[in-house]
Amino acid sequence: MSGQIKVAVVYHSGYGHTEVLAQAVATGVENAGATAVTVSVADIDNLNWDLLNKADAIIFGSPTYMGSVSGPFKTFMDASSKIWSEGGWKDKLAAGFTNSASQSGDKLNTLIQLSVFAAQHGMNWVSLGLMPGNNSSQGSATDLNRIGSYLGAMAQSNADEGAEVTPPEADRDTAEILGARVAAAAQRWAQ
Repeated sequence: MSGQIKVAVVYHSGYGHTEVLAQAVATGVENAGATAVTVSVADIDNLNWDLLNKADAIIFGSPTYMGSVSGPFKTFMDASSKIWSEGGWKDKLAAGFTNSASQSGDKLNTLIQLSVFAAQHGMNWVSLGLMPGNNSSQGSATDLNRIGSYLGAMAQSNADEGAEVTPPEADRDTAEILGARVAAAAQRWAQ
């Protein structure tokens, strides 16, 4: 493999909160010395599949709606079946992030769904790699990984606040760390 590592951050965002996380993930990728490109799946008919096929890693992001990925993200997953049948993403690195209004909101199910999707494509999943925060009397809501996820980055955005306010900085910073971790892993993987 030659050239700079490229990481695609593929996401759907219904209200802007998950897009904020996608941007934080991309910042982490860039800070780790790789090239990040964000790809919204909102317009599936004009999606740049070639860009995804050329990426060294793909980080998937979806809000958690009703305990699962959003409908538009599921449409993207289903639309990738031709790539799946050709093994197009096999051996790429993958990771994921999600957001919901509730502290739990069944976000783990969304990350499991994303990791199974990556596994079906033959991809290699990169976990968050952070210890849980805010899980003791010494912790706080400003801790990294304040929700305590291992599989990927989780964020919580108050339903009555816009994306300019929430998710909180701790969740944005956690997403940034995920992006940097995937970029560093992709650099090692490429050697």
